[in-house]
Amino acid sequence: MNYLVSLSFLLVACGQFVAWSSALYGQENDADVVLLRAKVHTMDAKQPVAEAVAIRGNRIVQVGEKEAIEKRIGPQTRKIDLDGRLVLPGFNDSHVHFLQGGQQLSSVQLRDARSPLEFMQRIVDFANKVEPGRWITGGDWDHENWFSGELPRREWIDTGTAWIGVFVSRLDGHMALVNSYALKLAGIDRNTADPPGGLIVRDEKTGEPTGILKDAAMGLVSKHIPPLTHPERLDAARAATNHAAALGVTSVQDMSGAGYEPVYRELLKKGELKTRIYSAAPLPQWKRSVDQGLRSAVGDAWIRQGALKGFADGSLGSTTALFFDPYVDDPRTSGLPSDEMIPESSMEDRVRQADLAQLHIMIHAIGDKANDSVLTIYDRVVRTNGEKDRRFRIEHAQHLRASDIPRFARQKVIASMQPYHCADDGRWALKRIGDARAKGTYAFRSLLDNGVTLAFGSDWNVAPLNPIAGIAAAVHRQTLDGKHPNGWVPEQKISVHEAVSAYTMGSAYAEFAESEKGRIQPGFLADLVVLSKDIFTVGPDEMSTAEVQMTFVDGKIVFQSDRFQ
Repeated sequence: MNYLVSLSFLLVACGQFVAWSSALYGQENDADVVLLRAKVHTMDAKQPVAEAVAIRGNRIVQVGEKEAIEKRIGPQTRKIDLDGRLVLPGFNDSHVHFLQGGQQLSSVQLRDARSPLEFMQRIVDFANKVEPGRWITGGDWDHENWFSGELPRREWIDTGTAWIGVFVSRLDGHMALVNSYALKLAGIDRNTADPPGGLIVRDEKTGEPTGILKDAAMGLVSKHIPPLTHPERLDAARAATNHAAALGVTSVQDMSGAGYEPVYRELLKKGELKTRIYSAAPLPQWKRSVDQGLRSAVGDAWIRQGALKGFADGSLGSTTALFFDPYVDDPRTSGLPSDEMIPESSMEDRVRQADLAQLHIMIHAIGDKANDSVLTIYDRVVRTNGEKDRRFRIEHAQHLRASDIPRFARQKVIASMQPYHCADDGRWALKRIGDARAKGTYAFRSLLDNGVTLAFGSDWNVAPLNPIAGIAAAVHRQTLDGKHPNGWVPEQKISVHEAVSAYTMGSAYAEFAESEKGRIQPGFLADLVVLSKDIFTVGPDEMSTAEVQMTFVDGKIVFQSDRFQ
């Protein structure tokens, strides 16, 4: 009897030991998800390609050959056979207006309006659907789409919108059309002076405002637009994060401004946030960030703050980008400095103090003179405050003199660029700036050859959020009108690998997150995207049809295409 009891005890003990061993060496080593038979481009120089990935929790735990990853498979592991599909790190968009993009998804759509008549009709039709007390905003119109290239006027829409405010922006966000209702509410008439850094466009014969406001002048009206309610902000953020997931965008660097973090936090708490967010507040409000105890890139893996965005000039499409020489098609102007640059010493003082407070600074500069000025300000601040890992950025860096390109590298300034603009602007930019200045336009190749860090993004909602379209624009430089099949300024083309790197590793570096984002590597966050085609091997036509079939964020599938079989 004692023998049987001892034997029973021994068997139970052995069973417990086996269970403990299995937990330690089996289940605890098992993956939650494995991706098999994939074509993985890791963006990790030590292991550039692989065919399988193992994920546990929200981290990548192993990358390698199929046979090695299969050893991670346990009874609870989800196995996904990708049948040779391309896997990349999740795209990290270095420059978006996330809330505005989400709001625009439900606003009047004017981007593809091909004539003044279509433009007018869409606004009037939309006016009949708007709730009382709300305005018509968004729009993203482009007057270059219609033959005349004529700027819209308030008279086009006044009759159909007499009871409602209209403030519809050009797609670059630096020019807006407002109706007479909005002008009257803001007290703008022929006697109203242009604000510093802005322009009220006036009729050449009567002197009356046409309804077009540029840059700082837009603020005269925009301050009268009713703010979004909290539910409306939630709806916009929800629409934005769902849209991002469907395009493989797993992280964004949000230029929407301050005050939206509670909205993102609420979505996160509800389990609805599918996008990691690094948000930038307006640079002139840097003291508020200091009072909140913020520093560069503080927060968690989902939501981080501590960035500040300033403006040096406007945009090329609105002829407010600041150049050394006049515009070819309007020699009366060389563009407009931002009101933040008047005087320039005020911008330098702002940057110097914010930098001392350990905040992360990025400044919008499009024209060559604006870029030169920002580089000079950054250089002076470094000389005054001393060397450190500050990662100054210039947002857009669109039009550069050849002499300024090496300065980016010497000063360790990141070029945060949006390549889709190249395909868009290339339709009409030459009439603005001419052939000589175009040589330094979207100078991806020259910047990389000089050792500059590129961080790619979209500028959504100014441009489509789709990273594949941005990569195609950087690689092929074909314009949207089809008139440059071999590329506009083709010497500035870059490779697919370089473009993907700028959309992943470069963007991660630009937000101080290169130790856990931007590569498919053990220990990194499990943010991945699966594409329908291998964009590294296909031509421009096929690249443009590549689709996102699956997106992972934090180790979970947040989007899966109906086409994924």
